Amino acid sequence: MRVDVDMDVCQNYGQCVFAAPEVFDLDDAGDLVYQGEVDDASRTDVEAAVMACPVQAIAIPD
Repeated sequence: MRVDVDMDVCQNYGQCVFAAPEVFDLDDAGDLVYQGEVDDASRTDVEAAVMACPVQAIAIPD
């Protein structure tokens, strides 16, 4: 499954990190890092991250 984050929109709030810590993280500078390809088993958590993002920067393209 592919995960896209629009880094021009992302404000590094980190809500996605709480929803799907196996996919999203904040680096030492506080910037978002994420896996662009994840196992389908993570879909529920990634969908929760999409919903939790206050600026709607995360997408799961089909």
